[in-house]
Formats: sequence, structure tokens, C-alpha cells
Amino acid sequence: MRLVHLSDLHLGYRQYQRQTPAGINQREADVAGAFARAVEQTIALRPDVVLVAGDVFHAVRPTNPAILHAFAQFARLRAALPDALVAMVAGNHDTPRSTETGCILRLFRQLGVEVVEGDAQRLSFPERDLSILAVPDVPGVRPRLEPDPAARFNVLLLHGEVEGTLPAWSAPVDRASLEISREELGAGNWSYVALGHYHVYREVAPNAYYAGSIEYTSTNAWGELREEREAGIAGKGFIEHDLLTGRHRFHAVPHTRQLIDLPTFNARGMAAADVDAAIAAAVEQAPRTIDDQIVRLVVRDVPRHIVRELDHKALRDYKRRALHFQLDTRKPDIVRQQPGQGAPGRRPSLAETVADKLRHRQLTDDIEREALVELGLHYLREADAVAAAPTATAELTDGSLAGDALDARDQGVGAG
Repeated sequence: MRLVHLSDLHLGYRQYQRQTPAGINQREADVAGAFARAVEQTIALRPDVVLVAGDVFHAVRPTNPAILHAFAQFARLRAALPDALVAMVAGNHDTPRSTETGCILRLFRQLGVEVVEGDAQRLSFPERDLSILAVPDVPGVRPRLEPDPAARFNVLLLHGEVEGTLPAWSAPVDRASLEISREELGAGNWSYVALGHYHVYREVAPNAYYAGSIEYTSTNAWGELREEREAGIAGKGFIEHDLLTGRHRFHAVPHTRQLIDLPTFNARGMAAADVDAAIAAAVEQAPRTIDDQIVRLVVRDVPRHIVRELDHKALRDYKRRALHFQLDTRKPDIVRQQPGQGAPGRRPSLAETVADKLRHRQLTDDIEREALVELGLHYLREADAVAAAPTATAELTDGSLAGDALDARDQGVGAG
């Protein structure tokens, strides 16, 4: 019995200001296209079961185009695979905060999709000797995660955070309501565990996986890209898993455009003209053209007055060519005399001071010290990006300051 495990579709996600000729946000169209291709690939595989592990939509109240597209694609899936079981759980992005507000996922029940969006439910299919415990990301009492002893195949479908999976500092950015320890998860008790919320494909146990998202839709796409490169993961996609043989495969979903993280360079001691030349060289030497792509270039140790003197006409041209071009300039550390010393020395920067204070602060046993330090430094970088808004950022961004401030983080990955 083969299953396909999808997660974190985030249909209706919008980013940047570019629109399609039809007036749809370009990134929303990109995500919709990725889902259509994922459905096409799933139909070609002809699985017995299709699992969707939450965050079907990016917002509790998605746009009409997002709803229509989702309904059309799930209808196509059901029509092409009439004998397949399709089950989904609600993620934190699908779940309304008010109990009086209905969950939009109920719409798909009209297509014969098993939708679990309130309390956890056990879905039993005796004719297939299959039991699915579906656990949505809903605040409140969590269910006991126990398989059905009467079923040959037991699948756990869950949207939430597994302890130790997400980087400690990134969790507060888009926190799941459901947090679970590995012991409570009990992966060894299940035939397969299909997880959602974490946007990068990852093995939690030999039979328990996050499928990851189908597109770059978190607040830290650059962190996701870095982790995927380091782990040798071929981008975004979904999982195919055989419950009988254990055969497992990750299927990449082709994207309309790529994220290009240009090589970082240090601008210490460089004049504005030198920085301009280095930026131009980085763009020209990119492994592929920046046209219609999402591009970032980090420049370290560049004073604010040098940023103001850059060739903004050239920067606007890069922004015109790319779907989005982000020049992320990092200010140099301040060098002053060390307190209590006669000779000149290097005074610790604010980041170093914060890190030192956090490393010596008394903590409770349940807090990991280095994770706390990393979280503190992350917030400093965010504050620094926002503080620079009236000068460099106003010229170098397309108005989405909050998104660029979050994108400036180059550690960790996104969830949602």
C-alpha cells in the first residue's frame, strides 16, 4: 500500500509587489502553480492514500482565487484517483482563533476528502486494514497517540512541532499550537508518521518525516535554502512511501523561479565605487541570470554613509530585472578603547555584549544556553534592519520592510 505525503501548501501566499497579467500576486501564482504540478505528479504515481499534513492555506480566510484553485485541484485529484483515500488535517494557518469561525477546509468534504479540523479523529478503513489517527494543530487537550491494534497499517497524520526539530530561536516566529516530545510521538509504534509544519524535508525517525512545503513560503526562505543545500535536498516537494515494503522517496516539485543567494563579500575599507563594482561582478558571475528570480546579496562591514553613496540607478535596474532583489548591507562593528585599559583596544560590539551577558546569566535546566544566545542575536539583527529603514532600506527595498528584515537572517529555517 503506497501513500503520498504532502504538507504546507500555503495556497494564497503573497509576497513582493509584482503581479501577473491577470492581476494576481506573482508569488501567489507561483505557489498555485507548484501545487498544480504536485497534484499532477501525484496522479502519475497513482497511490492508494494521499495525506495532507496541514497548512493548506496561508491564511484562515484565504482569497477567493486561492479557494477556487484549491477546490479545482483537489477535484482533479479525486476524479483521477477515485479509489484513493484522501485525508487532511488543519494546520495552525488553517485554524481560526475563534471557535465561532468555521474552518475553510470543510469545503473539501464535498469532494470526498476526509477533513479533520477540530478534535483529533481516528479514521478507520477495515477493507484496507488501515487506520489513520489524524491530529490537527488545535490548542487544547492533545489526544493519546496510540495505534489501533486491530489494523495492520497504522498511520499518524499530525501537524505540529516535534521536540528538537526546529531551531530554538526560529520557533517563536511561527509557532505551532501542538508541541510533542519524541517519546510521546512513539514513531516506532506506527507504520508511518506524516508530519506537517516544518518547511524543510526532514527525517525524524526511519518511518517519520516532515514532507516540507511545496514552495518557499516561510519568513526565512534563505535559511531553508541553506539547510537544503547542506543536506543535499533537491528543493521542495513531497514524499512517496510504501507501507508494505518501507520503500521511501522524496519527489521534488519544479518551481517557476529560483532563489539565488549570491556569494557574500566583505566591504571593509572599500569606497562606494568599489562596492558598486563588486555588486556588479556578483550579479554577472551568478550561476544563472537574475531575471525574474528572487535574489539576495549580503555585503558585510559596509558603513551607512557608503550605502547612501552607492549607484542606486544600477540597484534599481537589478530590482527591475529580478522578481525581487534584496541588497542586505551589514554595518561594521564599532571599535573603541577597552574599559579599564590604558592602551587602545577593541570595545565589544552590542552583539558581543549581549552574547556575553546571556552566556553568563543564570538559567533554569530546561533552557539551552546557546539557543538563547542565538535567539538574542537574531532579535538584534531584526532591530538593526528596522532601524536602517529611513536611509538605506528606503532606497533598497520594494516596500516590504518587515519581510526583508526577516529575510536578513541567514541561520535556521522556517516553519509555518
